[in-house]
Amino acid sequence: MAQLSDDCFAFGGPMMSVDDAVGLIAARVNAIADIETVALVDADGRVLARDIVAPLPLPPFTNSAVDGYAVRNADLPQANAEEFPLDGRIAAGSAADHPIKPGHTARIFTGAPMPQGAETVFMQEDVRIDESGRIVLPPGLKPGANVRPAGEDIPQGHVALRAGQRLRPQHVALAAAFGLTTLDVVRRIRVAVFSTGDELVSPGEVRAPSQLFDSNRFMLMAMLRRLGCEVSDLGILRDAQALLADGLKRVAGQHDLILTTGGVSTGEEDHVKAAVESIGTLVLWRMAIKPGRPVAMGIIGGTPLIGLPGNPVASFVTFVHVVRPTVLALAGGLPEPLLPIPVRAAFTYKKKEGRREYVRVSLRKAEDGALEAIKFPREGAGLLSSLVETDGLVELGEAVTRVEPGQSIGFLSYANMI
Repeated sequence: MAQLSDDCFAFGGPMMSVDDAVGLIAARVNAIADIETVALVDADGRVLARDIVAPLPLPPFTNSAVDGYAVRNADLPQANAEEFPLDGRIAAGSAADHPIKPGHTARIFTGAPMPQGAETVFMQEDVRIDESGRIVLPPGLKPGANVRPAGEDIPQGHVALRAGQRLRPQHVALAAAFGLTTLDVVRRIRVAVFSTGDELVSPGEVRAPSQLFDSNRFMLMAMLRRLGCEVSDLGILRDAQALLADGLKRVAGQHDLILTTGGVSTGEEDHVKAAVESIGTLVLWRMAIKPGRPVAMGIIGGTPLIGLPGNPVASFVTFVHVVRPTVLALAGGLPEPLLPIPVRAAFTYKKKEGRREYVRVSLRKAEDGALEAIKFPREGAGLLSSLVETDGLVELGEAVTRVEPGQSIGFLSYANMI
């Protein structure tokens, strides 16, 4: 399991900025060292454990980029079109078994190897065939046109994929292009997930009139699995400090990360903070972020714990900005910063200076073609509909105090957050 010392974080005062909290995580969390080998088809979403050095150039041989006719550069027509006798036909997958003759052209197809001596390909759309069957090539084509040299994409010996890369389908495709069938990846991060609160019951259980079905736990588990984690669903912990402490202590040594939701605020029935302090070390309690100010970060027996707020929108936002970088750091993954895309505001909004806020918005295309952000019409961090009926979040930095229609603002798509 990943282990942390109790002093590996520095508590930054009553309210820590998002950047400071993420910086501490990235700098101090020890990545797990366990490596496993997986089939290429199972590598999507995993963190690469070792660099992949190109074992062959891509493409591995010089080939035609189009269907057309190959010639030597020395034979390229200059001022006028010229006629060429045909010297062979080369299809994709076949061998170019003899050099091209001077003053001749060869019929060639996309992906076929260039015959020895040929250096340029005319697209078939630019070529005509005269009555005698000779190939008429026009003047003016640049030498080397429509040819893909060996190693043009990636040269042999180049580091094509770096350790720490979280693999996506395009990375898997590149590994396949090298002929690889397996990849060495970091084993999955093991995360224990709890919800807390007497007001919650799991879906499928009998719900009292004063209770809610637990939605956060299932949202968080889905997000963790999208990050490639191995998730243990440990249900709901009731609102009692001793029960919370016992449940957290019991799973600490068996997991790389403990994730809870609810019970981290300042109410009399919020017991996560006290439970963590009774069995470990609390290193962060509040962050300068909205929604999601009450976020607990601690260490229990060397295992990091993150306690997220109970309101679902706050839980979602703080997962993206705290849990996501923690999981990547534990897996030794390369940083994946979220880069807001500039869009135009179609709403007015006021906020306090000194904290970062995330506003739920939908996008629309304005009459001038620009993308505009429309704010969800209702406030509240408990509105699951606000996550379902919008496209993403607008990020408003600590120095921003007001947004006006027409102002450029930064948009983060939900699709890019996990």
